[in-house]
Amino acid sequence: MTPATYTLGEIAEALGAELRGDPDTRIHGLATLQAAEPGQISFLANPSYARYLEGSRASAVILSPAAAEQSQTNVLLLDNPYLGYARLSHWFDPAPLAQPGIHPTAVVDASVTVPDSASIGPMAVVEADVVIGDGVVIGAGCVVGARCELGAGTVLRARATLAHDVILGQRCHILSGAVLGSDGFGFANERGVWHRIAQVGRVVLGDDVEVGANTTIDRGALDDTVIGNGVKLDNLIQIAHNVTIGDHSAMAAKVGIAGSTRIGRHCVFGGASGVAGHLEIADQVHLTGMTLVTGHISEPGVYSSGTGAEPNKQWRKNAVRFRQLDAMARKLKELEKKLEG
Repeated sequence: MTPATYTLGEIAEALGAELRGDPDTRIHGLATLQAAEPGQISFLANPSYARYLEGSRASAVILSPAAAEQSQTNVLLLDNPYLGYARLSHWFDPAPLAQPGIHPTAVVDASVTVPDSASIGPMAVVEADVVIGDGVVIGAGCVVGARCELGAGTVLRARATLAHDVILGQRCHILSGAVLGSDGFGFANERGVWHRIAQVGRVVLGDDVEVGANTTIDRGALDDTVIGNGVKLDNLIQIAHNVTIGDHSAMAAKVGIAGSTRIGRHCVFGGASGVAGHLEIADQVHLTGMTLVTGHISEPGVYSSGTGAEPNKQWRKNAVRFRQLDAMARKLKELEKKLEG
């Protein structure tokens, strides 16, 4: 298939960018500064990559006005070049477009009304009383449990699973292998024996939520697990029952949130960070990678825990000293008392 091409004039107008160069130059793809060939457009968002500008073969570069003089080719000026790249990336996305209709191998309960604009792929299962909005895409092998609701424009990639009573807003994007509405980890102990607790809450997602591949979001035990508008969750994340995540927060891979914790709005959690249960996290909290949170955070800001990698010999010495901190603290207090006396 012949790739679509656009002129720089068309691209600049769509992005609201100032074009310095030939508006008739045709662009057929995106690439990094290092890999770009003529006919491709690149971008400069991180100043550390500016050294690649001079040797780049890109036909045009999206960059900030402050960096405009560093490029000898056509430039599109934007205050946020990375956002320009993000918007333009959809123009050249090679992913096949889902075609409206129901595949012959899909199993759709007779109680479900499927809009003409929706697409249900091979071997997908849609159970009773599901509500499907306009333009919804349910990929191959997906399972949509009873009484789920899928807002207009929502996409389930292949093999995504929604248990019963999961509510998705508009334009949500659920990647392959994600499981929404699985039972939370709830058990009562009697004399060393665990007894399962039925999880009767739901999972409710707002609009424009993205859930990464193989991420799991547990249904609430009694109340709902709620994911706010615009939340972005990476792959391999675990969200436990009754968690609430505020609007426009983002979490990188392998984050774990324990049950009944409330996360504020516009928070950013680095990879493999974890938050214990029944905590309150304020708005605009940024956790760096591998951070472990065991108490409430009431003020916005950047928080970290753990230590960076170092040679094993040095790390072992430091680990021994860490175990001695309590004794050292007591000795220090004793010395302070003697000095005060």
